[in-house]
Amino acid sequence: MLKLEHIKWDTEDGQSIIKDINLDIEDGKLIVVTGPNGGGKTSLAKLIAGIKHVTDGKIFLDNEDITNLDITTRAKKGIAYAFQQPVKFKGLTVRDILKLSAGKDLDEGEACALLSKVGLCAEEYIDRELNDSLSGGESKRIEIAGVLARDAKLYIFDEPEAGIDLWSFAKLVETFEILRKHTKGTLLIISHQERILSIADEIVVISDGKVRVKGNKKEILPTLFKEERANMCPKEKEAAVNE
Repeated sequence: MLKLEHIKWDTEDGQSIIKDINLDIEDGKLIVVTGPNGGGKTSLAKLIAGIKHVTDGKIFLDNEDITNLDITTRAKKGIAYAFQQPVKFKGLTVRDILKLSAGKDLDEGEACALLSKVGLCAEEYIDRELNDSLSGGESKRIEIAGVLARDAKLYIFDEPEAGIDLWSFAKLVETFEILRKHTKGTLLIISHQERILSIADEIVVISDGKVRVKGNKKEILPTLFKEERANMCPKEKEAAVNE
């Protein structure tokens, strides 16, 4: 279990971004963290992964205090992080990145199984170079395969829908649904997309650096949609009714 106790984080110029977050994330769940832009979602994900370090508070993973551990040590403890924009490495193939992510040699079957989990044909992609010939959706799914190669306790995906087309996004949602069924670890996804919210076990709403609400998606989603509609301009409301 991941446990956050009174987490706070200030920027170097003293701006308070994460103000006081208490949060328990249970094992084996698909959790979606959502909320308005600038509310602190991505900052919170980076604090959990160790990319940033808290100003105050404690972070526990399986009852172990990991607050002061760096990103590499946290990764070894079982936290895997996928960035909004996948990093591309000139000269490396998909096979190479999967091996590097796993931290060991992978046989053909293991590498192909990872690509299959994210809906890619192994024969077509295993020896492709990680370059601009890959679409945003392909790069994103390859990065997810690399994250899964880690066999982590906690997988963090920061706005995985960023920069991909609608077709790739649909495939991405299917990928998360598959992972939810076949992955032992916890999936923590930062997103404001309705289709990703709809597959969550639980939703956490972050606003103004605090947890505004947390609960089952059946309880939270109707409230979110009601608030979104209330904030629409008249033309947006009319378009929503006519859809």
